[in-house]
Amino acid sequence: MEKVFQRPLSLKQEPFRYCPGCGHSIIHRLIAECIDNLGIREKVIGIAPVGCAVFAYDYFNFDMLEVAHGRPPAAATGLKRSLPDRIIFSYQGDGDLAAIGTAEIIHAANRGENITVFFVNNATYGMTGGQMAPTTLIGQRTTTTPSGRKAKREGYPLRVSELLATIEGVSFIARTSLSSYKNILETKKAFEKSFRYQMEEKGFSLVEILSPCPVDWELSPGDALLWIQKEMTSVYPLGTFKDRFRETG
Repeated sequence: MEKVFQRPLSLKQEPFRYCPGCGHSIIHRLIAECIDNLGIREKVIGIAPVGCAVFAYDYFNFDMLEVAHGRPPAAATGLKRSLPDRIIFSYQGDGDLAAIGTAEIIHAANRGENITVFFVNNATYGMTGGQMAPTTLIGQRTTTTPSGRKAKREGYPLRVSELLATIEGVSFIARTSLSSYKNILETKKAFEKSFRYQMEEKGFSLVEILSPCPVDWELSPGDALLWIQKEMTSVYPLGTFKDRFRETG
């Protein structure tokens, strides 16, 4: 009998504890599949901060480092420079990367550090109670914006991918989504490219993933995916924002 499905070797035999409909479990599997396909599991070191990503070490079957909120790019820089033969990635949420870690990610990108960053954008602080994040949409209700985010009061959603794409040291920036099977496949392709660019010493790569948080959005898992398609992608369009080594012709 032909085997058509198996757990990636880069994932432990451990049930996910994420909320129903959460995107982290899908993203974990995609990362693990890419690592297996590239044959780099023994060389990979992942970095996760405070937030829902703090549980990542329970699930990935390779070395994981836990660091302070917002500091994965700094830790990744140190690891990559001291262990240049390793494949280093950070796994960060929007509250982590786009708020307390804004300076860290901008300067790591500006230095062109040869690292890979996976940026999970669910437009909320998922773990700490559903507060407004820098990526929260205008009009979106959170526990700290119960009447909806207002530009005059809380500012505008921060478009991280567009911002980082303007930096010279960046090699690859893409925004993908988990809102459909097609988009999940595109996400996996972007993940693999970001790993390959690091393996080829091409510099800094970041993939932003629009990911559902049904519990904090107060939606069903199915409606959360529709909300990404109807609301989030109008503010955060999908696509590649920078690819310095794109093949042409």
